[in-house]
Amino acid sequence: MNETVLSSDVMQQTYIVVPAYNENACIEKVIHELRLTRANVVVVDDGSTDETYYTARREATYVLRHVLNRGQGAALQTGIEFSLSRGAQFIVTFDADGQHQVEDIPRLLQPIYRGECDVCLGSRFLGESIGIPWVRKMTLRLGVFFTRISSGVKLTDAHNGLRAFSREAARQICITLDGMAHASELIDIISNAGLIYQEVPVSIRYTKRSLTKGQSPWNAFRIVFDYLLSRTSK
Repeated sequence: MNETVLSSDVMQQTYIVVPAYNENACIEKVIHELRLTRANVVVVDDGSTDETYYTARREATYVLRHVLNRGQGAALQTGIEFSLSRGAQFIVTFDADGQHQVEDIPRLLQPIYRGECDVCLGSRFLGESIGIPWVRKMTLRLGVFFTRISSGVKLTDAHNGLRAFSREAARQICITLDGMAHASELIDIISNAGLIYQEVPVSIRYTKRSLTKGQSPWNAFRIVFDYLLSRTSK
């Protein structure tokens, strides 16, 4: 992938929201690499029981904390609202487990900065997914198929945590699903609000640690159940 460079001014107006739950083993390295972009790094510690909060305080621009573990959707909403309150012009969401690549962030921001779209969604299937087990790959492919049926939005990667929003787009985001089903809810919000979106190729590097989390077939079933339950209750 070709390297994309944005000015320091743009990056200083960017807030990177990192939801984290028991990520002390890798959070320091993740934050350090993010700070090199000159963006503001907002870690939302989602009720961790390890040292994630204290480690993040040494590195991040801001660290917020949920007293109880509520789920990634809730942590993202907390971080987005905080970033908007600080005047963020661009907001990026970035996983804390080290699977996302910092060099993909400018690539996500550039189409928004140019006014081509409101939202950029990272796609590992347009880019690279290094070390992905075939079971995980098939589960994610099924998630894409489910999203196309349920929301009508044609994406190649429906559950990628690497995303970027303009300020105006982020102001329309109101995540109500605390858990992992928030990813499907976000796509509905983008579609229903008429926000213009693009998919951008990104790289995902799976590690033994990151593979302990994410979309196992059982977790995928729970996500679908939570998402459908939320839709029927509205």
